[in-house]
Amino acid sequence: MLFARLRTDGDARARAELVERFLPLARSLALRYQHSQESLDDLLQVAAVGLIRAVDRFDPQREVAFSSFAVPTILGEIKRHFRDRTWAVRVPRHLQEQSLCVELTIGVLADKLHRQPSVAEVAAAIGAEEESVLEALQAGGAYRALSLDSAGCDGDDAPTLAESVGVDEDGFDRAEDRATLDALLRTVSEREHRALYLRFEHDMTQAQIGAAIGVSQMQVSRILRQALRRLRTVAEGKPATSSSDGEARAVVAP
Repeated sequence: MLFARLRTDGDARARAELVERFLPLARSLALRYQHSQESLDDLLQVAAVGLIRAVDRFDPQREVAFSSFAVPTILGEIKRHFRDRTWAVRVPRHLQEQSLCVELTIGVLADKLHRQPSVAEVAAAIGAEEESVLEALQAGGAYRALSLDSAGCDGDDAPTLAESVGVDEDGFDRAEDRATLDALLRTVSEREHRALYLRFEHDMTQAQIGAAIGVSQMQVSRILRQALRRLRTVAEGKPATSSSDGEARAVVAP
């Protein structure tokens, strides 16, 4: 008997023959999980590992059929593979096991009903509450994760997932800059504020600004220099001085 030769003599040839003889059993057990997203080749390898461990641990003196001993051993190896190797995000073990049970049940019911089963039908099939089934389905979303750098379905030239789900948004930075600038502008006079507004908001020349506020071009140049110097001083945390035209405004920290 092959098991006797393996136990008494450690016959490697007998061991290999036993594994080869029961490989169809391991394959049939692996095929139960083919509805999962795991590669069938990987499942077959895991089932084969479970079969080898069953062969090594089986004691023929217990007078138990090898298949009765091997089935739970192989299934345990497959379930352990799903639990420890395939989850992208770690979730509690009971949810992992529940999620796998729900997925398998959905596959079986879908084949039987020729449609996707309802939550109530899945819950009735596994003897669980509907809320528990929903929780397991939600946990199943943590099973696999896609890289943000992965290409789209149109090939290597397609945008990455990161490019398709969002873009760089500089609105927050601009809003913060605007708030800081508003605080700084409270430190200049009304005339300086208007000169700055016309120069940088409307891109007007100094001659145009002078005509708008009723001063010469030279005075506009001086007003802009003084206003910018005051803004820079306040921005650096130094006390601001009064404006030259006697219209100094309250200093507000940026």
